[in-house]
Amino acid sequence: MVYGRDSDATDAGQLSGRHSLSRSGSATNLDDVFDDPAHGDVGRDRLGVHFAWEGVLLLGAVVLAYLLYANYRDVVTGAALKDLLVLGSVLGMLALGAAITLRVAAPNLALGSIAMASALYYAKHGGDNIITSSITPIAVAMGLGVGIAILVVGFHVPGWAASLVAMLVTIAWIKNQFPSSISVNGVFDPSNRAYYLFGAFAVLSVVAGLLGLIKPIRRGVGRFRPIADPALRRGGLAATVTALGLVLSSGLAATAGIIMATMLDSAGKPVDPSEGIELTALAVGAALVGGVSAFGRRGGVFGTILGTVLIVLLMTYGDRAGWRISEFVLAAGALTTGLIVTRLVETFGRPLELGGPEDWSDVGVGATTTWSTTSTSDDPWSGLSSAPSSPPPTTTTTTQWGDTDRWR
Repeated sequence: MVYGRDSDATDAGQLSGRHSLSRSGSATNLDDVFDDPAHGDVGRDRLGVHFAWEGVLLLGAVVLAYLLYANYRDVVTGAALKDLLVLGSVLGMLALGAAITLRVAAPNLALGSIAMASALYYAKHGGDNIITSSITPIAVAMGLGVGIAILVVGFHVPGWAASLVAMLVTIAWIKNQFPSSISVNGVFDPSNRAYYLFGAFAVLSVVAGLLGLIKPIRRGVGRFRPIADPALRRGGLAATVTALGLVLSSGLAATAGIIMATMLDSAGKPVDPSEGIELTALAVGAALVGGVSAFGRRGGVFGTILGTVLIVLLMTYGDRAGWRISEFVLAAGALTTGLIVTRLVETFGRPLELGGPEDWSDVGVGATTTWSTTSTSDDPWSGLSSAPSSPPPTTTTTTQWGDTDRWR
């Protein structure tokens, strides 16, 4: 093969695949792109796979809820139901933070450690007023999110790597400041506001999912998703959206940690220092199970809520049934399932391929279309003859495949 200028151009076009087709598409086509218009696939993400999977999750949650009600009714009624909602709020806030950072293609692995650090800080410094006592840990957590964002968007490195640094720093602080368990210094009982807490998480999650259905927002959120060379910078919009996602997720993690501390206090338990790795794994697992893609941008509307509910119900049922399943094992199962869901979402959620049997992207957009055959005959219908045709002349073969010396 000759690696001349024309060959390089051809190879580059082949490597870019469908992305090169979208760049040459019309403005009308690019308006339907749910990725970066300069690089994305022509056509919208197909959201049907998300809604279908959310239906499966809903069915699973209903079945588990029924089993709990049938076998352990006291868990899903009365005061125990409020405690279950508070637990769902804690995991839900973490899962929402994970879903946000996954969709901006910069997963934050420091969520669980931030939550644990915030819980310990609140347990030691909390007072009668939960709002004023929560300002400091939330502000510090968001400041840590700013640090992660500087690494991610400033140096254009993967979010998981930058947040791993933040996780290690947070764990070091926890081990240095809290060598043993600490009782909560506060009087807030979250069970009295369980419905409000879980409702706040549910509303935030649904609103975020609905906003993600809007084409310009979805396109902006997905710009940090790697395409072609992942080292290529994606512009100021990508940097801003990704940075905001990291900061917001850190604030949500701190909020979850504070609620967790008050939940333990209402149960008469101290806060035991830990790295928070299992919290991160459960949160990311819930987001992935809910249908958020591990590659970024793609996600549904109700998936994060349903994934959280499913994990909380499974944890509760396993605890009452005496299964003795470790949180790490449960998180590993959720992550494995979530990665399989990611493959489904990426396979069935991508736009239809240009030139495929169902490609209608060139209809009505002003593109020049020709219906002539490749025959050089003056008769435009000669190519449709049912009679067998003779082999094409040698000159035609040479024109189609080029100089045969190039393949020697």
